[in-house]
Amino acid sequence: MKEFLFSPVFIWLVCMVVFIVVEIITVGLTSIWFAGGALVALLSALLGMPVYGQIVLFLLVSFVLVFFTRPFAAKFVKPHNIKTNYEDIIGKEVRVTADINNHADTGVALFNGQEWTARSIDDDVIITAGKTARVVEIRGVKLYVKP
Repeated sequence: MKEFLFSPVFIWLVCMVVFIVVEIITVGLTSIWFAGGALVALLSALLGMPVYGQIVLFLLVSFVLVFFTRPFAAKFVKPHNIKTNYEDIIGKEVRVTADINNHADTGVALFNGQEWTARSIDDDVIITAGKTARVVEIRGVKLYVKP
C-alpha cells in the first residue's frame, strides 16, 4: 500500500482530482486544462513511461490545452454579455420634461415611463421641455442627449 501512495500513478491521480476540484470551485476555466495534462501523464504512467517523460507529457499537454483550446472554450462556456436595461437606451429618443440647460444644471427626460436626469452633450445647447432628444451616452445616472 505504501508503494502505491508514492507511485506516479497515484500522484497523477491526486493531481487530476485536485485540478478538477479547483475548477469546480472557481468555475473560471483555470485548472481544467492541467487536469487534462494530469490525465495524459496518468495514462503514460500506467503504460510504464519513465517519470521524466510523464512530466514532459503533463507540461506539453497542459500547454497545448491552455493556449489552443481555452480561448475557443471560453467563448462558448462563459455566458455572453447581456446588455443591461440602461445600455439599451443609448441611441433611443427620449421626451424632455424639464428644460435641459447645462449652465443652470437642470434637465429631466422621460424614457419608458422612467425619469432621468438629463444633460446636453453640448454645454451651449438648451433643449426645451416638450422636445425629443436622442441619447448619446450615459454617465453615472445622467443621460447625455442631443436634440
